[in-house]
Amino acid sequence: MNWFYIKGILILCGINLTAVLGLSLLTGFTGLFSFGHAGFMAVGGYAAVWAGLRMGLPFPVALLAGGLVAGIVSLPIGRLTLNLKGDYFCIATLGFGEAIRLVLDNVQTFGGARGWAGIPVTTTLFNVTLAAALGTFVMVRLVHSRHGRNMIAIREEELAARTVGINALKYKMMSLFISAVYAGVAGGLQAYYLGFLQPKMFSMTRSTELTIMVIFGGIGSISGTVLGSILLTALPELLRAFALWRLVVYGASVIFIMISRPEGLMGGKEISIAWFRRLLRPVGVGGAGGSGGAGGAGAGGRGVRQ
Repeated sequence: MNWFYIKGILILCGINLTAVLGLSLLTGFTGLFSFGHAGFMAVGGYAAVWAGLRMGLPFPVALLAGGLVAGIVSLPIGRLTLNLKGDYFCIATLGFGEAIRLVLDNVQTFGGARGWAGIPVTTTLFNVTLAAALGTFVMVRLVHSRHGRNMIAIREEELAARTVGINALKYKMMSLFISAVYAGVAGGLQAYYLGFLQPKMFSMTRSTELTIMVIFGGIGSISGTVLGSILLTALPELLRAFALWRLVVYGASVIFIMISRPEGLMGGKEISIAWFRRLLRPVGVGGAGGSGGAGGAGAGGRGVRQ
C-alpha cells in the first residue's frame, strides 16, 4: 500500500468529514433527519466548478461560493418543509436530493448525464485537512454557544423550547443552512479532487452513507462524527483484500456496531483532555481506590481496638 493510495483515502475521509459535520448539526444536534444531503453536495460541487472555471475565481473562493449557493438553495426547501411534523421533512429532503440529480441529468450546460469533465485537480491533502479542521473548530464553537444549546433544546423537546421563547423555525432554518453550506463545500472539494462531476455520484445511496456515518459515530457527538466518517470511509478500502466480499463484511461490521452499541461509537460523549485522563488513569486510583483504602484503614482500626 503506497503513500499515493493512502493519501487518496485520507482526502476522501476529509471530504466526507466536512459533509458529515454539517449533517451532524442538523441530525445529531437539532433532531432533523435528512436523506437528501447528496443533493446539497451536488449543488455545491457544480456551483464551485462553475465559479472556478467560468468565473475565474480562486479555488478557496470558489469553494465558499459553492457552499453559499447550496445554503441559499436550502432556504426555500426549509421554509416549505420545516413546519411539517413527523417524518415528512425526511421524505421531503429525500425527494429534493433525487430532484436535483434528475435536473442535473438534463441540463446540458453542466454536461448532463455524461458529466462535467476537465476539472483541474486542485484539492490536496493539505487543503482538505485545513477545511476539515476549520469546519470541526467552527462546529465545536457553534454547538457550545447559545445557538447550539437552543438547537439541542429543540431536539430534546420542541414544545418546551417554544414555551421558553426559543424560535424553533429560526433555529431549524439556521441548522439546515449551515449543514447545506458544509455539504456544498464538501461537494466542491470532491469535484476538484476527482476532476470530474456526474449526477449519479450524488444519488440517494450517497445521502444514506452520510446519514449512516452520523448514526454510526453517535448522534449528538462531534467526536463520534469524526470517528464515524474516518472509519466508514477507510473500512471498505482496508477490506479490499476480500475482493467481492468486502462490501458484505463492511455491511456486517456496521450492523454489528449498531446492534452492540445502538447509541453509536461515542454515544453522545466527546473526546477531551479530561476524557483521556480518565482513560489512562491506573486501576485503583481515584474514588474507588480511595474508598477501598478507607475501608482497609477502618478494618485495621477495629483490629487494634480488639
